[in-house]
Amino acid sequence: MGMTMTQKILAAHCGEKTVTAGQIIMADLDLVLGNDITTPVAINEFNKAGCGCVYDKNKVVFVMDHFVPNKDIKAAEQSKQIREFALDKGVVNFFDVGEMGVEHALLPEKGMVICGDLVIGADSHTCTYGALGAFSTGVGSTDMAAGMATGKVWLKVPSAIKFNLTGKLSKNVWGKDVILHILGIIGVDGALYKSMEFSGEGVASLTMSDRLCIANMAIEGGAKNGIFPVDAQTLEFVSARTNRKPVVCAADADAEYDQVIDIDLSKIKQTVAFPHLPENAKTFDEIDNMPDIRIDQVVIGSCTNGRLEDLIIAAEILKGKKVAKHIRCLIFPATQKIYLDAMEMGLLKIFIESGCAVSTPTCGPCLGGHMGILAKGERCVATTNRNFVGRMGHPESEVYLASPAVAAASAIAGKIAAAV
Repeated sequence: MGMTMTQKILAAHCGEKTVTAGQIIMADLDLVLGNDITTPVAINEFNKAGCGCVYDKNKVVFVMDHFVPNKDIKAAEQSKQIREFALDKGVVNFFDVGEMGVEHALLPEKGMVICGDLVIGADSHTCTYGALGAFSTGVGSTDMAAGMATGKVWLKVPSAIKFNLTGKLSKNVWGKDVILHILGIIGVDGALYKSMEFSGEGVASLTMSDRLCIANMAIEGGAKNGIFPVDAQTLEFVSARTNRKPVVCAADADAEYDQVIDIDLSKIKQTVAFPHLPENAKTFDEIDNMPDIRIDQVVIGSCTNGRLEDLIIAAEILKGKKVAKHIRCLIFPATQKIYLDAMEMGLLKIFIESGCAVSTPTCGPCLGGHMGILAKGERCVATTNRNFVGRMGHPESEVYLASPAVAAASAIAGKIAAAV
């Protein structure tokens, strides 16, 4: 029996010719990632174990992105601990305020992950890099500490679900709609500890931003990772950002899958995930038959939808219009480069003239950390990836997940609204 794309990458990194689902392996790492919340715990475990130095100063990455610029004393102390550790250990890739970005947008932008890599990160949305044909997955801070010290990680090889994509997306339907549609089919545990492997002729029609968004939210289906095949678009994206040579792995024709799900992209519609799970996906065929859902806030950004393409989509809808009077619309470019590009393209001017607030890159509002906390009873349409109870603030607030197009249209309408 052949191997899936994920299994091929894992086999290459553990020195085996083949691996099978359920097998426990010890694999070599290409990158270990931590942020300002998870890294302090990893540092404490690293020191507790008596480790002296990191396994490779170029392959350990710290990104200060969740509670920065620091929201309080505790956040400042955490950042200080990481800053001092990075300096002491000579960690090359330490991204602090002024050069940091939302980690899962920053690493692809910097060319730090390429096809065929094996990456772990102490953040659940590390699965984003599967869009680049890499195996990447989230781990706990203890595994991060072990990875920093040894350059290795133990893993159970996942089985896989194959998503066969055909057709092309319609106007104002994007990668976010695709993954919400899929989550509506499989549920939040439908891919538990499995690899979500995307294939089919429809992949070619998806932009890299679409793919990064879809892979990012594989964890919302319980998946170990999400992964896309490497094509010309992938190689162009990677080669523009690094001189490292990509390793292209493709699934065998006789690879075994637990399930094959066919997805016709042309039939997917604008989709919103209602509280309090990403699987509560509804299209406007359903929403339009409901009473108006008045909202209080819109957030456009995050590791899911804070890339330049996302800001362009939002700006096209907001241009020449005003955010509804009672709406707080917050825009978070995902990296400093995206912020600068958006500024030079005139997008920030459009946002500000529309009545939006534009922020430095941060994950703050996505996890209810800062800069966008919801009060009791408030509702928010967000381009983020989770809408659990209390995710963005008060436990009696509500988060509706949507694409940048729907989010921008909703900001103007003052209620959940489709983009036209």
